[in-house]
Amino acid sequence: MFFMYILKSSKDGELYIGSTNNLKKRFKEHNAGFVESTRNRAPFRLVYYEAYASEAEARHRELNLKLRGRARLQLFRRINQSLAS
Repeated sequence: MFFMYILKSSKDGELYIGSTNNLKKRFKEHNAGFVESTRNRAPFRLVYYEAYASEAEARHRELNLKLRGRARLQLFRRINQSLAS
């Protein structure tokens, strides 16, 4: 399985969108400061994820959310309660 995931920083409240084949391990790496792009924003809370059969699908969804405002807005509307807490 491959995953597209969204993390919310407890430090600054900003979101991070990523993809991985091992969600549990990657989440721990983000919170431990092993990921350069999120090192200064830890700790994180996992607010959403989607599972895919292929890496290509998970990466496509990640890029879609990063590059297309409409797709991101629709998802954020759907998971609004998770983002608020």
